[in-house]
Amino acid sequence: MTEFLAAYGLFLLKTLTVVIAIVAVIGAAAAAGRKATSDETLEVENLNDRFRSLATALKRAVLDKQQFKIDAKAIKKKLKQTTKSSAKRPRTFVIDFKGDLKATAVPSLREEVSAVLEVAEADDEVIVRLENYGGVVHEHGLAASQLVRLRDRKIALTVVVDKVAASGGYLMACVADRIVAAPFAILGSIGVIAQLPNFNRMLDTHGVDFEQITAGDYKRNVTMFGKNTDDDRARLKEQLEDVHTLFKSAVARYRPDLDLAKVSTGEHWYGARALELGLADELCTSDELLAARVAERDLYSVSYKIKKPLQKRLIASVDSALEKLDSARWRRGFESRLPR
Repeated sequence: MTEFLAAYGLFLLKTLTVVIAIVAVIGAAAAAGRKATSDETLEVENLNDRFRSLATALKRAVLDKQQFKIDAKAIKKKLKQTTKSSAKRPRTFVIDFKGDLKATAVPSLREEVSAVLEVAEADDEVIVRLENYGGVVHEHGLAASQLVRLRDRKIALTVVVDKVAASGGYLMACVADRIVAAPFAILGSIGVIAQLPNFNRMLDTHGVDFEQITAGDYKRNVTMFGKNTDDDRARLKEQLEDVHTLFKSAVARYRPDLDLAKVSTGEHWYGARALELGLADELCTSDELLAARVAERDLYSVSYKIKKPLQKRLIASVDSALEKLDSARWRRGFESRLPR
């Protein structure tokens, strides 16, 4: 017991030192950042120009000077004709959403969607390049609701998944009129999970009591430090089943032809198999999808940037590091299934 107390005291001392150092850094940052204000701006990039710029750079390297001049003149003539044309080209607005456990990109997404809704017309469309492993239910529900705003306004919405749209990520993807996935993208995981360690036996072994006082029969069920009962576990299971039912209802609303009993088991599938099951509508990467539209449409990348003060960025970076640890474990679960 003496050795345990000594080790525990040393651990507390180290922890306290680290905490004091972090507080000192954050305090200094807060003092420096009091004068700074959040800088928010909407950035719009013409993707047609980007494609042309890339092509021009390559042609400049591989063509001789005469060929390059001829090609450049032809492109300039074509652009001039397009500019003079009275026919208005339809537009494609491209939004990127890279998710994390708490869907922290939602504030940017809501502003991007609001901006698009102000200018989009009937023949315009929105493409969302989505990468999302899922996470907290209500946060991802809000993210999906932002995409519902586009659908409710009858703006054609395509979600393209190059890597993964699983769990809360698929909750977002299913809202789209069309889901496009790369051949090895991961889709599905229509399920709900809750997991946590329990230290009750360890505390009990060392004579440490844990007390929890609540008002309301179901204010808290399973706990990390108290003793969990079968009733606690049953109540949590009931709550998870309720969320799962809501999840399935949302998927069924937007993709009514899915065999829900088959795809709502919590499993995930790769692009080709997801296409067979109806979780996706087409196999294609985002690069192919955009390249196919350049000739006929004007493409614009829409990104709302929120620059936070230094102290908030420091706090967010710590929080992000913890989330990345959990996401890394999630990804390793998928990667362990890959053939070697």
